[in-house]
Formats: sequence, C-alpha cells, structure tokens
Amino acid sequence: MSANVIQAGGPVNPGFGIYFLSDFATLAPQTAANMFRETVSAKKARLKKIIARLDQTYPRAQCALTHANPLELLVATILSAQCTDRRVNLVTETLFKKYRSAEDYANAPVAELEQAIRSTGFYKNKARHIQAACRDIVEKHGGNVPRTMDDLLQLQGVGRKTANVVLGNAFGLNAGVVVDTHVARVSCRLGLTGQCAPEKIESDLMGLVPQRQWTLFSHWLIWHGRGRCHARKPDCAHCELLRLCRRIGVKEPSLPLKAGSNPGKGLLGFCR
Repeated sequence: MSANVIQAGGPVNPGFGIYFLSDFATLAPQTAANMFRETVSAKKARLKKIIARLDQTYPRAQCALTHANPLELLVATILSAQCTDRRVNLVTETLFKKYRSAEDYANAPVAELEQAIRSTGFYKNKARHIQAACRDIVEKHGGNVPRTMDDLLQLQGVGRKTANVVLGNAFGLNAGVVVDTHVARVSCRLGLTGQCAPEKIESDLMGLVPQRQWTLFSHWLIWHGRGRCHARKPDCAHCELLRLCRRIGVKEPSLPLKAGSNPGKGLLGFCR
C-alpha cells in the first residue's frame, strides 16, 4: 500500500492532532511517509463514517441537471462541460421543448443548434458532439439511448463521466463513479485517492465505495464540494467531515482564528 504523497508547502492531516510541516523537516522521507500510511481496511472504516456523515448532511442529494428522460440527461451532461448546472438548466428549459428526439438533434441545422446552446460556452464543439452522438443513437440504437457502458462510450463525444451520469441517474445502474472537478478535489483532500487522472481516481473510489452507492457517492461529494469544500478557500471550520478528513493540500486553518492570533505556517487542525 503506497503512502499518501506529502506535497511541498502543503499541509497534510494524518489524524493525530495539530501538526506543522516543519515538524517533518528533519525526518527521512521514508519515515515521514510511514507516518501517513493507511491500510485499505482502515481507509474503508474511515470511509464508512464519511458516508454516514454525508448521508446525514445531504439527504436530498441528487443530479442537479433537469431532465425527464435519458436523452435529455445525455444532452444536458454534454452541455455541462465548463458550464454551471444552473446555466445548463436555463438553456435546456427551451432546448428540450424544441428538440424532443435524437432524430431532432441529428437533423437540426448546426448553426441553429449552436445558437440555441451558445451561452453554455464552447458551443461549436458541444453542438458537434450532440449531433454526432444523436446520429449514432438513431442509426445504431433505434433512436434510444443505450444503457450499457460499452455502447455509450461508442457514441461520439461521450466519455466515462458522461456515461456514468446517464447510467446512474437515468437508468439507475451503478456502472462507475462520476468524477468531475468537485469529486476529484474532495476525494483527494479526504485522502481517498492520491491520483490526478479522472480514470485513476474513479478506479480508487470504486475499490473503496460499495457499488450500490457509487452514483449517490458522487452526488454527495459534488454537493459537499459546492457547499463546503470550495476550491480556493474550503470552509474547514464548519465542515461536517473535518474530524474524518486528511486535508491533503489544504492550507486554510481548520478552526476560526481569534483576533491577533498567529496560527503558524502550515497549521493542519484537529482530526480524530
């Protein structure tokens, strides 16, 4: 079992109290690494507590993209790349009334489709991907969105993230874990993965999270990433997962600072 990576200049929380990175400056690399080792069984036990806390905190967690069928979710997910779900929902409110089938998208004038989705950004690429995927759906699947990972990945413009979103939320199939920017960031800070590539992060999470919870786990991390574990300034002081988090790469102090106090460089905070 490889140890978690200790990033230079970034705090790490091993779970034994308050630490400073300077505390490890005199340690040999292997000695410092050993202090942060966590067996798979220990990590799964900690994850079980994390899941319980997330379930309690976000009992209504669900897909934020408005949709009524698999095709709508597929289109909305393609549009969500580099765009907020709120903006996508504003666009699809009109879009879904005009285009009701895969054939509608496949046969639409590309300039017309581009204009309809323009405000989501990267509209030319998105329009091309939507049309290409819908043509495949019409020609190879009788106009119905396929419900297997292999078939979805064969659609042009569809990757694992999009396929997992559709399978998990439109068909109720836990085929994988959706890894977006929130899931990647939060799972890393929690110490559940030390990977950077989405596919490798997904593999790590699939090995830890019970399969029946793969889809829901993604929703929990996405909601937590938006509400607490922000990219630039995570709200660790009020975080429901603070005592279970390794805080990998987090520089913010975990507790509110009193006026005139000096937390010191690299303060990590409390953790069980």
